[in-house]
Amino acid sequence: MTQSSDLQIHINDQQTFFVNQNIISAYSGRLKKIIKQNKRRTQIEISIIELNDFPGGPEGFEQVSRFCYSYARAEITVSSVSLLYCCAFFLGMTEKASSNNLLRQTEEFLEGMIYWSWNDIIMSLRSCDSFFSYADSYGIIQKLIFALLAKIAQTSDVNFITCSSSSSPETSYGFRLSSTSKTTPDSTSPCNKSGKAWWFDDLTMLSPKIIEKIIRNLGSYGNQNKSFTNTRFLLHYLKSRPQGSPNSKSEYRGLADTAVHGVILVGKTKFSCRKLFWVLRVVSAFSLSKDYRGGLESLIGENLDEATVDDLLVSGHNKGVYDVNLVIRLIRVFVKDAGVSSQKMKKVGRLIDKYLREISPDQNLNISKFLAVAESLPDSARDCFDGVYRAIDIYLQSHPTLSLEQRSRVSRCLNYEKLTFEASKDLAKNPRIPPNISVQALMSQQSKVPQNKFVYESRSRGNKSNYSHSHLILFNGCIDSEESFSEGTEDMKLNLQKKKWRVVELEKACREMKGQTQISRLVRHNSTAITSWYNGTLPRFC
Repeated sequence: MTQSSDLQIHINDQQTFFVNQNIISAYSGRLKKIIKQNKRRTQIEISIIELNDFPGGPEGFEQVSRFCYSYARAEITVSSVSLLYCCAFFLGMTEKASSNNLLRQTEEFLEGMIYWSWNDIIMSLRSCDSFFSYADSYGIIQKLIFALLAKIAQTSDVNFITCSSSSSPETSYGFRLSSTSKTTPDSTSPCNKSGKAWWFDDLTMLSPKIIEKIIRNLGSYGNQNKSFTNTRFLLHYLKSRPQGSPNSKSEYRGLADTAVHGVILVGKTKFSCRKLFWVLRVVSAFSLSKDYRGGLESLIGENLDEATVDDLLVSGHNKGVYDVNLVIRLIRVFVKDAGVSSQKMKKVGRLIDKYLREISPDQNLNISKFLAVAESLPDSARDCFDGVYRAIDIYLQSHPTLSLEQRSRVSRCLNYEKLTFEASKDLAKNPRIPPNISVQALMSQQSKVPQNKFVYESRSRGNKSNYSHSHLILFNGCIDSEESFSEGTEDMKLNLQKKKWRVVELEKACREMKGQTQISRLVRHNSTAITSWYNGTLPRFC
């Protein structure tokens, strides 16, 4: 046929179709108008038409062409009706162009939507992803959502009522969740053992744009979300989403904000501290708004005493294995609460000490972050600083390249007065701890020794009035001789002898450090104290 391919139609710059003008224009009012305009401007036999943003792209136009070449016969299914409806609307395939045209046939098919199965509705909604803007503007999305919510209402204890603003195109088919005296958040809709309603999993197959439309129709989007069922569904939906690019994450921001608003609304009455951390992990994968993130972190921080170490070990998004900044923010929220009891404060203190030991091996954890966590709690939160010392030891062992100054800086968070005798003894033997820190820790232990156990005698030597020799005399009713010295005391004696030489070496190094004159004086003072001890005779028992 000489006239079989007298028209070229370029679809979305993706594919070209060669069709007959008379056949295609007999059903499409829009193409018929374009062809007439082209004939007035040019005398070329083969016309060229470009159609951009065509619904469904080349696949959609191919189905329209088959309809036209089949003399208005088309196989319409639940998976194809949405696309055919949008294409017919786009091309103006109305009854004005031809009787029993494609638009009328698809409308008649959609009228039977109320009899569709649940899976048919889900399938049809999924087919709208590639041409969502057209399906939404032509009203097909709204009709499908209407049918979807009707199915949920028919087979659940959830009640839906029509939105009051029926004049708005967006809410003309809308529903929202209604809580009556018989339907509470605890009893709405049948749930399985995991707490999911029966329709949760099926809706996870839908795109975020369609889910947003559904939630808007329920009147539960953003700060209007007062439905615990919708909150649980959104968390389930977000958890099932794959980790995509930053651009795709922004599509979920509104859903994540809506879910967090619902969580904050019910707070601790529905979510334990561990569950709140789970929510934080789920929504952190998406572009959560700053205000909602702050609200969720405040809710967690207020209940930090119920957390465990595993809860705090949230993966870091930038450098570092763990999100240390998050924990610092949570501690600040907890500490600011004036109503926190001493018992809860000490419980959090023990928790943070365990957390410090967990994060210390991280090679990307800098000194500032380590100290920020260690010093985020007041001294009253810890009865004992042995846990902090163990964390410092792990940190120094995992970061062997730290300088003497850096190791001294790490150790500044220790409260020597709150170290046990055993921890101080271990600290004195620890080669990773700077000598000046060891001396300060050991000197602080003197206040813990009972005063009636130690007596100092001074004996002058010759006529040297400026020189005195001291004896340390230990009184103990149960000990009568030097042979009964405890093993711990002997170890302390040897460790002090070693520290004496380490302090002398440190004194030389400190003189060369700029701006460290105070440290030098402290080391020189402690060195003198230890030297005067060992210039005398060994302690003896009386």
